[in-house]
Amino acid sequence: MDDPVQIWARAREALRGTMDPGEFSRWIEPLAPSAAEDGSLRLGVGDDFAKSWLEDNYYQTRIEAALAAAAPGLRFAFVVDASLAPSADDAAAAAPSAPKPAPRAKGAPGEMRGVPLNPDFTFENFITGPSNSFAQAAALQVASNPGGSYNPLLVIGATGLGKTHLMQAVAHAVHKRDARATIVYITLEAMLNDLIDAIKNGTNADFRRRYRHTDLLLVDDIQFISRSPQLQEEFFNTFNALQNERKQIVLTCDRPPNKIQGLDERLVSRFQQGLVTDIQSPEYATRMAILKSKQAGAAEPLPDEFLAYIAENITSNVRQLEGALTKLVCYRNLLGKPLTREIVEDQLRGILDQEKRAEPSCQDIQRVVAEEFDLRLADMTSKERPQNVAMPRQIAMFLCRSFTNKSLPEIAKAFDKTHATVVHACKTIPGRMETDRTIRAHVENICDKLGRDPAQL
Repeated sequence: MDDPVQIWARAREALRGTMDPGEFSRWIEPLAPSAAEDGSLRLGVGDDFAKSWLEDNYYQTRIEAALAAAAPGLRFAFVVDASLAPSADDAAAAAPSAPKPAPRAKGAPGEMRGVPLNPDFTFENFITGPSNSFAQAAALQVASNPGGSYNPLLVIGATGLGKTHLMQAVAHAVHKRDARATIVYITLEAMLNDLIDAIKNGTNADFRRRYRHTDLLLVDDIQFISRSPQLQEEFFNTFNALQNERKQIVLTCDRPPNKIQGLDERLVSRFQQGLVTDIQSPEYATRMAILKSKQAGAAEPLPDEFLAYIAENITSNVRQLEGALTKLVCYRNLLGKPLTREIVEDQLRGILDQEKRAEPSCQDIQRVVAEEFDLRLADMTSKERPQNVAMPRQIAMFLCRSFTNKSLPEIAKAFDKTHATVVHACKTIPGRMETDRTIRAHVENICDKLGRDPAQL
């Protein structure tokens, strides 16, 4: 294998053709490559916040895809190198579209603090479909009337579905509407590190002032707060202080608050008292729209047949979609020859294998079943019982029992049905599959789309 630094040079140039020039020069070009002793690639960054920003804003996915096209199997990691930190003059000249404010400043009117925002994460760039339209509408309402509607707003969803995009879109919109607003966007991990530093340095009062003197507080991945009882106490008091002053709070989480083990009941109550909304895996039409939006303005976009292949086979999250797209574009740019269906299938085999290994959620199964039978996703949880809805719904319950680790009560809750209804479905469908070839064909087709072997049933 070639030297990892040489491989990175080729992958970086391939990435250049997939990204906005300003975005590339700000976040990709400054990465300092070096070869680790184990033969992997290290990409140096200036500080912890730059490292977190790269990892949390799809850049890790893009780089993985580019390196996979250039050298399959090459591992890489971001490492902090203080010598790469920008000087004061460099920081002053940084592009205003992606500011890097001091994370521990005391706060001033009109300040954007915390982790830098991704300039692309706006409402204009958010692709809306049935899987996320309610969450998007709620976020828009919060952005237009912060502190007055849905406070707090809690957005729930699995990794890579757009929670962070939607949260940062609120921050961008509020800042655009009122440049005097003080906005704090922070990941829970960064907030926990901030608290540890405050305890170590005896600056707890500064920590509280930082998060309570703000007009809009956005906290990503709030589920990790259960790791620290002390942070739970601080956040509980911060939450109350902001709500009493009618300041807006927006949170994201990967599960409902009452499912977070170790979370104080007082916080469970606070998180649920506003609006709790969720983002599910995007359906086919939304996946195609996302891929086409990523190709908008490209000098040589991929043909629709290849975009359709990606959309049909990658159903779990947006990051996987973008990784697949980046890999194909980088492969074409590196070799300078057109893609074929055989090349596309070969290049995406690893991503598709990973996709098939991921356990589907109940929402994933509901979505695929609804698509198979040409139903609305809402039909999976509706009270209606016509045969054209009841049978597919029973199939979805049966598959949830077969392909997830969810208990019967949890499956019942996902369908807004009773425990007995799920038990009946799990007893009925196996018999119907034995006697009805059409039902069996549907189930096998759904299993294929989920990347599951029907023999597991």
